[in-house]
Amino acid sequence: MKQRRLFATLLLAAIVALAIAGPASAAKLGGADQGGRQLTTTLTGAEEVPVPGDPDGIGFATVTVNPGQGVLCYKLSVSGIAPATAAHIHEAPPGEAGPVVVTLEPPTDGSSDGCVEVDRAEAEDILKNPADYYVNIHNAEYPAGALRGQLSK
Repeated sequence: MKQRRLFATLLLAAIVALAIAGPASAAKLGGADQGGRQLTTTLTGAEEVPVPGDPDGIGFATVTVNPGQGVLCYKLSVSGIAPATAAHIHEAPPGEAGPVVVTLEPPTDGSSDGCVEVDRAEAEDILKNPADYYVNIHNAEYPAGALRGQLSK
C-alpha cells in the first residue's frame, strides 16, 4: 500500500513538473507570441550568386526575431525544386554571397518551421539591417543555393 501511494505521489509530481515546464519552454521559443518582429522574403533562383539557382523554383520565408529572448522562429515553403538538403540565413547584401549566421531546418518535403536560439547581438542586427541578410535553400542539384531571398520588414 505504501509503495502504491509513493508511486502515485511521484507520478503526480512528474506530471505537475511537465505541465509547468512545457509552457515555459514553449514561451521561450514562441518568438511571435513574445514580442518578436516579423521579416519576410520571396525566394527565387535568380537571386542566387555567383551563379543562378533553380529557375523553376519559388519559395517564401517568414522569420520572427526576438532579440530579448535570443530566439529566431521561421516558416519556410518551397516548390519547383528538388528536395532541400540545407537552409540558412546568411549575412550579405543583395548580389553578394556571405557567411552562414543561422542554420534552419531544410524544407525537405516543401515546408519546414521551427525556432532556434541566436546570439542577441546578431538578432538585433538582423532586425536593424534585414536587407543585409538572406534566406538560402540548398539541394543536391544546386549545392551553392537553389533559392535565395533578402529579408525585409
